[in-house]
Amino acid sequence: MARMSSAPSFAAILPAPFGTLGVLASAERLFTLAFLAPGTVLSAPTSPLLEQVAAQLDAYYANPRHRFELPIEARGSDFRLRVWQALLDIPSGHTSTYGELARRLGSSARAVGQALGDNPLPIVIPCHRVLAAHGLGGFNHACDGHALDVKRWLLRHEGVL
Repeated sequence: MARMSSAPSFAAILPAPFGTLGVLASAERLFTLAFLAPGTVLSAPTSPLLEQVAAQLDAYYANPRHRFELPIEARGSDFRLRVWQALLDIPSGHTSTYGELARRLGSSARAVGQALGDNPLPIVIPCHRVLAAHGLGGFNHACDGHALDVKRWLLRHEGVL
């Protein structure tokens, strides 16, 4: 869901140090952040919530310890919701592995990886903080290209790499 894509109908397209982010939200809740290709045409926030999302993302880019306080609605199965909730317990500057998360949740590393790839709110729900046992692992269902460049940027920003 939060995969890199061409811009469908995003409520806003925001600049980011690693490219652009598409945002989907209602007036009350943030639903999706999608990594878009660098150079995607920007679209300014047009509501108080979108302005709040942009301001909090900017605060994170300025300070990787920023804690997001946004009204979110992540839609998924009970398992995915449990995985995404567990990600919120990994502090900035720290990482976990797919296997560690799987053991904690009584699941398999593959199932955890699939749930992470389907995370609709990356950065806010920090799936980039989960690594493979012997390396970086994937990001947004990708194992190379721009997706991994974004993951590297986020981890460097947080002082992990």
